[in-house]
Amino acid sequence: MKSIFFIIFLVSSLVSMDSAIPGTATFYQQYTPSACYGSTPEGVMIAAASDPLWEGGAICGKTFTVKCAGATNAVPHPCYDGKTVTVKIVDHCPRCGGTLDLSKEAFESLADPVAGVIKIEYW
Repeated sequence: MKSIFFIIFLVSSLVSMDSAIPGTATFYQQYTPSACYGSTPEGVMIAAASDPLWEGGAICGKTFTVKCAGATNAVPHPCYDGKTVTVKIVDHCPRCGGTLDLSKEAFESLADPVAGVIKIEYW
């Protein structure tokens, strides 16, 4: 029975990784007010969406699993191997320079914050 659950887990993990979208992530530290929820706190595992994802706010509340995929600058090996984080979209970041602008806590769980910007995969 355990092997069946393991196989199901393994297949679902592979399907998720196959559908991963490449992008970049930055981070920010002021969480409220947000474009989606105003002054209502939404926790710390949150993110802001860039213009291509924003769609007039339709993305508010959507969750993404994010994984660090590599460096975008001279900081060698910023990623914490194999780590993923699930974030909720709570804000819009029209000029953040990345696909997702993660909360500092979310970014720090994936990579060394000294990097500032990282390559990501998200699904």
